[in-house]
Amino acid sequence: MDEQRLLERISVNPEIFGGKPIVRGRRLAVEHVLGMLAAGDTPETLLENYPWLEPEDIQACLAYARRLVGHERVEPLLVSQ
Repeated sequence: MDEQRLLERISVNPEIFGGKPIVRGRRLAVEHVLGMLAAGDTPETLLENYPWLEPEDIQACLAYARRLVGHERVEPLLVSQ
C-alpha cells in the first residue's frame, strides 16, 4: 500500500482526544500506537490488544510520524562569548 493510501487511515476529529491524530476515526491516537511500539510492544501485541486494528493501521502511524519528522529542521544555536 502506498504512503498516501496509508495516511488516509489517519484522521483528526476535534471531538476525539482534543483533535489529536487518530486511527480510522476510532478512539486510538497515533501517539498511543507509537508509544507502545517505542516501549517495545510488537505489532502482533497491538493487533491482539485491539482486534479491530489492522497491520496497515500500524504502518499508517509510522508513515504519519515519518512525515512529521521529515519536515523538522534543527538550527544550531550560536552563542557568542
